Amino acid sequence: MPATAPRLGTALTRLLLVTAALLGTLLAGAAPASAHAALTGSDPKDGAVVATAPKDVNLTFSEQVAMSADSIRVLDPAGKRVDTGEIRDLCSGSIVRYGVGLRSGLPEGTYTVAWQTVSADSHPIAGAFTFSIGAPSRTSVALPDQEPGGGLVGTLYGIARYLSYAGFAVLVGGGAFVLACWPRGAGVRPVQRFVVRGWLTLTAATLVMLLLRNPYTGSGELADAFDLGGLKAVLETKTGAALISRLMLLGAAALFVAVLFGAYTRRTDEKEKKDLTFGLAIGGTVVAAGIAGTWALAEHASTGLQPGIAMPVDILHLLAVAAWLGGLTTLLVALYRAPGIEGAAVERFSKIAFGSVVVLAATGLYQSWRQVGSWSALTGTAYGQLLLVKVGLVAVLVGIAWISRRWTRRLAAPTEAEAETETKAKADEPGEAGESTGAGAEEQATETAEAVKAAATAEAGETVDPERAAQLARQRAAVATARKKRDRDADPERTGLRRSVLTEAVVAAVLLAVTTVLTSTEPGRTEEEAGRSSSVSGSTAVPERPVDIRLPFDTGGVDGKGTVRLSLDPGRTGANALHLYVDRPNGRPLDVPEIKVAFTLKEKDVGPLPVVPDRIQTGHWSASGVQIPMPGTWQIQVTVRTSDIDQTTIDKNVKIG
Repeated sequence: MPATAPRLGTALTRLLLVTAALLGTLLAGAAPASAHAALTGSDPKDGAVVATAPKDVNLTFSEQVAMSADSIRVLDPAGKRVDTGEIRDLCSGSIVRYGVGLRSGLPEGTYTVAWQTVSADSHPIAGAFTFSIGAPSRTSVALPDQEPGGGLVGTLYGIARYLSYAGFAVLVGGGAFVLACWPRGAGVRPVQRFVVRGWLTLTAATLVMLLLRNPYTGSGELADAFDLGGLKAVLETKTGAALISRLMLLGAAALFVAVLFGAYTRRTDEKEKKDLTFGLAIGGTVVAAGIAGTWALAEHASTGLQPGIAMPVDILHLLAVAAWLGGLTTLLVALYRAPGIEGAAVERFSKIAFGSVVVLAATGLYQSWRQVGSWSALTGTAYGQLLLVKVGLVAVLVGIAWISRRWTRRLAAPTEAEAETETKAKADEPGEAGESTGAGAEEQATETAEAVKAAATAEAGETVDPERAAQLARQRAAVATARKKRDRDADPERTGLRRSVLTEAVVAAVLLAVTTVLTSTEPGRTEEEAGRSSSVSGSTAVPERPVDIRLPFDTGGVDGKGTVRLSLDPGRTGANALHLYVDRPNGRPLDVPEIKVAFTLKEKDVGPLPVVPDRIQTGHWSASGVQIPMPGTWQIQVTVRTSDIDQTTIDKNVKIG
């Protein structure tokens, strides 16, 4: 008994439910978008205590950033802004540094520096730190808990990003599938609707991203999406220009779709159709590459290592993804909704898919080297871990595609013996007035009886009821459609190919979601370089500069996770001022019952020298006159107690000269 294909509604419902569940798990568990750039230094440093008020505050970043008048704000202990609001570009060569001037006559106390900007790869970044003039003081500055690019606006922006990738894949992959594999599909209504919906999805998602760009990189308030001043500012940025360019190219893509599903389907002369196919292929490739370039020019490929090579490689990568995944979903629509698709067309797509996989492997290998850079970053960073998930999904997809290829071969042209058997079977079948079996026979008998009755009524001179005639026409159409569907479902090769392609489509949807999250995650190479830069600057003392280190801890109890920021000023032999700041994982101060410090110089067998700092305010402890008797590499041990039974000791070696 031949296998039957799953019902269309049931199959598509399962596809949507499984995909939604997997996407929900992926996107809900993803952290807010990290960015390419990172803050690598500041003057004054985080937690520093300076004797006199500085004239300005300078920030140093790992990559180029886009600054605005409000990108750096300096707030006094009462939360009042004390900077001039004039951002100064202090960049020199490979050093990316920006500063803001301070007003004169600032009193003593603790000042908060809050900064927010946009990385060169289009993702927002933000942070805050404090420094003190004269002596630390209490501060009432309240910083927002929401991460940049988070909240409802960030979620909507992320959904629009995913839909834009999906729409691009369907538009480009569907058009390529029709032109290169199945020209007859240009006249099939379900295929036409599917490709047009891809264009509509990409256009709508691009418009949404353009409107949400201002609140996404700024306030995070959805109402600001309709701020014309903010929209104007977005249009002046690299990302805004890329989105506008994409909309203009989508206008050209609309013309391509109109010709493909209009004039192309009406061509009957083979030479004319061949010439039009060539023109559509060239024009479509140029437009598709242009749309892909709007991503390459505004995201990871446009900054960092070798951008001149990375951008063309990124365009090739996106085109290969679209040809494979977009063509795959178009094939799925054809298998379920089209009256029939030739095995030769599926064979041609199989070859295109194989070529796309080869291009993906080559471009993906280069992108992985460029963005990850080391084996440790591959397993130790969020970008590397997501990349491993993506590679695993691609491997699964290739495995399923191999199964689909087996069904494709069986769907190809039948052998001579099979053709002879099929011809004989058709000869034995009854004609339109003959007998049928099962439900089809009953339907056909009813239809024939109704038709005879209508003819007899007409011969007798009676008027046929128009409503009844329309009902009979609908019945005949329904019977014909059911018969065609039954014939298709009775084909085990088509059934097997449907199921394997449906599975491929589910995995492809999840793969696209992982790719979307990956494009908004800080590359592993950048994350490691920023960490090394921070570690070096924090563990090596510079004359007349405080020693600043960060020590993550986890006591295991309630409120047991956080970070200790330690500053030893001036960070040399003799008397030093010690400041400790305990922060929660979200950066807000954490009050712990007890914190202790000890200094040990193991090479000279000195110590441990204990220090018990005094609590100044929530999350801040201080001790003065901390004596460092001799230079060397000192081990600084910090013991943090978060409850009566939960405590831990963390340490770090620093050079004190």
